[in-house]
Amino acid sequence: MTDVQASYRPKDDSTLHVDKELYRRIAESSRQQLAEFDLPPRTGRAWHVDAGQIFRITTIEGPQVADLNLWSADNPREHLWSSRTRQLQAAHVTTFDRLWSTLPALRPMVTIIEDTVPRPPVDTGRVHDLLGTRCDPYVTKLLAGKDYDRHCHSNLTRAIAEFGLTEADVHDPLNMFQVTGLTPQDTYYFTTSPARAGDYLEFFAEIDLLVGVSNCPGGDLSQPMWGPDGQSEVPCRPLRINVWDPAPESLAGWSAAVPVAYSAPEAPVE
Repeated sequence: MTDVQASYRPKDDSTLHVDKELYRRIAESSRQQLAEFDLPPRTGRAWHVDAGQIFRITTIEGPQVADLNLWSADNPREHLWSSRTRQLQAAHVTTFDRLWSTLPALRPMVTIIEDTVPRPPVDTGRVHDLLGTRCDPYVTKLLAGKDYDRHCHSNLTRAIAEFGLTEADVHDPLNMFQVTGLTPQDTYYFTTSPARAGDYLEFFAEIDLLVGVSNCPGGDLSQPMWGPDGQSEVPCRPLRINVWDPAPESLAGWSAAVPVAYSAPEAPVE
């Protein structure tokens, strides 16, 4: 095919059009740190981030994959919708892309305001993946016949329990720092993360959030997790999480995201 265009093209005033000047100003503004903590290998953690705050995930010692889940702090039924984000943004995201929420809200949950990870050559995959889902103990049992509960699904399940959420609330993630693609046979693959020590993804919260991150047991994905050579315990590295308030003046012109203003027709009266 030639001259193929994206199917999802917004009108001029759509929230899909990001005000890059605004988000550059926010990213470059002075800020007040609210929290900093490290996430050890093969663990997960969840925490609240208010609308208008910034959070960053850093690969502090070298390449390490992490899985990100997002929920509305007010209603966890509204959460990251990876498939719609793939359609509205891209299958692999970077600076100025947004992560979108489920129906009936369909609003940006975060905007990526900085991404320092090197881009791999196009023919070897793309980084920050929305194509795949999280690793989980069920697929390991299915493929390898092993029981192992330090997968990203398990880590996120444990992390959100203190907030009253359950395994059913864990959803398809943004696979941060992960390089993926499709083979000529249209099958999914991943390769070694290109993240360096000190690389990070930085997010601006568009709504009040519960954020969950798993430090993936697959490490940098340089070694297979399944198949005849699959390994559960591969080298992993810690991650660092920071949360900040940006300078108030940097938020001039910004307002928290609101749901799409769709009015469903009333049911017919019989």
